[in-house]
Amino acid sequence: GSYPFIDFRLLNSNSIDIAKKVKRLLSFQRYFHASRLLRGIVPQASLHLLDEDYLGQARHMLSKVGTWNFDIFLFDRLTNGNSLVTLLCHLFNLHGLIHHFQLDMVKLHRFLVMIQEDYHSQNPYHNAVHAADVTQAMHCYLKEPKLAHYLTPLDIMLGLMAAAAHDVDHPGVNQPFLIKTKHHLASLYQNVSVLENHHWRSTIGMLRESGLLAHLPVEMIQDVEQQLGSLILATDINRQNEFLTRMKAHSDNRDLSLEDANHRHFILQIALKCADICNPCRVWEMSKQWSEKVCEEFYRQGDLEHRLHLEISPLCNQQKDSIPSIQIGFMSFIVEPLFVEWSRFTENTPLTITMMNNLRKNKGTWRGLLLKQHSNSEDNAAQTNEDKIRTSLEVDHS
Repeated sequence: GSYPFIDFRLLNSNSIDIAKKVKRLLSFQRYFHASRLLRGIVPQASLHLLDEDYLGQARHMLSKVGTWNFDIFLFDRLTNGNSLVTLLCHLFNLHGLIHHFQLDMVKLHRFLVMIQEDYHSQNPYHNAVHAADVTQAMHCYLKEPKLAHYLTPLDIMLGLMAAAAHDVDHPGVNQPFLIKTKHHLASLYQNVSVLENHHWRSTIGMLRESGLLAHLPVEMIQDVEQQLGSLILATDINRQNEFLTRMKAHSDNRDLSLEDANHRHFILQIALKCADICNPCRVWEMSKQWSEKVCEEFYRQGDLEHRLHLEISPLCNQQKDSIPSIQIGFMSFIVEPLFVEWSRFTENTPLTITMMNNLRKNKGTWRGLLLKQHSNSEDNAAQTNEDKIRTSLEVDHS
């Protein structure tokens, strides 16, 4: 499962003494997470006793899993909160990964359930539905003609796995919060890509525990683990300029060769980064929901910081940071620059054109809402001043 106390050096050590310490740490964590003793086992009722109409609708949705207007919120309801497991099982089968890698279905299911369970459902945004949404977007990107022609089964498996697990065990607060509260994860990863390192290490722990890849050559397993890490670590927003600069350089120089495994891996990193922040590129009805959810999570952190007498982080003050202003800034400085480069790479496919159109429309809608907010606040301020003047006059005349 998620082993935040255990560094890779411990997991890979042959020392009997260290092995005993690891075992004690695992026991310690399982003691405090008793429900994890049944990890990977989905209650029979969760799927099989669903209304047949719901199952029929879920199957129908899966037949359109490659369309950009796929409604992950509806799909999660139809699968009784099992959107991530159901989606991944379908995609692994659709891409022929189960057959190609001779994967055991029981182990695959167990691994996916472990991933899904390790997301915190109480998080408004960073939960298993977000992971499923990112995975569905990743599937769409993997189908882009320029990329699909060159992808190997390993590339596809890595892309889908990384998308599914990229935020696993997310605590619902950001890295600066973990650092300033001296959280043990910040200490463990020395304040560098703290969350992303934890998501990666947690994923590897679950991958090993499930035994999903145990039948494959050791060298291949090690390669999978390292590439998963490289992909998940790429989602660190602090590395945005690093990847953007490199992507621009490749596009300007026209030197990307997708026959080169390293170049393919880089494009998978960019694809995952795009999938992770693609909410503003969805249709308004879904994009708006995601915007509200992520801002709710920000505001919760701000409230927690206030209670702890800490300085409230940027974007986390509900009194000062409105949803429209947060979203407009996010779209302008983070989303647009990345998707402009992705558009250059894909050479403006129908999917890319749709995403960019949605992004433009959604940004315009948020701008309209922001203007309305400003207008209302000015009206309220004027009304407040009128009330003050009226009260003052009444006092003067009394």
